[in-house]
Amino acid sequence: MIKVEIDEGSGFCFGVVTAIKKAEEELSKGKPLYCLGDIVHNNCEVERLKKIGLIIIDHKTFEKLHHVKVLLRAHGEPPETYQIAKENDIEIIDATCPVVLQLQKKVNIESHSDNKGEKLIVIYGKSGHAEVLGLVGQTEGKAIVIENLEEAKKLDLRKSIRLFSQTTKSVDEFWKIIAYIKEHISPEATFEYNDTICRQVSNRMPNIRRFAASHELIFFVSGKKSSNGKMLFEECKKINSNSHLIDDEKEIDDSLLQGIRSIGVCGATSTPKWLMENVAEYIRLKI
Repeated sequence: MIKVEIDEGSGFCFGVVTAIKKAEEELSKGKPLYCLGDIVHNNCEVERLKKIGLIIIDHKTFEKLHHVKVLLRAHGEPPETYQIAKENDIEIIDATCPVVLQLQKKVNIESHSDNKGEKLIVIYGKSGHAEVLGLVGQTEGKAIVIENLEEAKKLDLRKSIRLFSQTTKSVDEFWKIIAYIKEHISPEATFEYNDTICRQVSNRMPNIRRFAASHELIFFVSGKKSSNGKMLFEECKKINSNSHLIDDEKEIDDSLLQGIRSIGVCGATSTPKWLMENVAEYIRLKI
């Protein structure tokens, strides 16, 4: 008997659940709803919502809109977005994740408490990621973004540093960066850090490790643009080398199923449950 199991710990985080629920509620009213950027980093879920009326736009299009409703996704937006909405009479449906919102406020306060520019606001995150752009916007573009420990080593450690993290980054790497700065920063400078990594995300790491170890073959279902998906998949791969990243069931190589007795299906915080269920159902029909 071949076992096919879906990881119960995988699937949307509460921030994404809230954003999609708000979108569905607005769309049920039968009026146009725009979304600034992909509502979630998963093409399959984005396409599902497009079919029921969600209109995905970029920032250039947003600036030209007037008198409409626009949903802001869980990743958050910089202050300029809210200013444009006010000027253009755009009604904002704000689905910014509460964890991200709290982080934005902390970064904003820290940035504006330094009138002389004597300290560095440093954000550990993926450069260009929507959440990171929103955080940098809180500092009027002055924050420095670092993606890893090697980039942290290039910071001017003669200056005081205030360190923050994108909510979905690796806890382990974050603490390596903290340890390095503590050890190398100038005695005349000060260093403060804010552990702003979402535990609903980071706590999935030990669970995904256990799940990956309990099966012969793993299919990790995630959009390729998902930072969280990339991080969790890498953990799967470390534990189980027979782990494969797929967008959906169409990407499954059927030859991988031969001779396997235990298959696990898991995903990112941006992966809908229905998509993992589709993958599991496809596998059951093939074996």
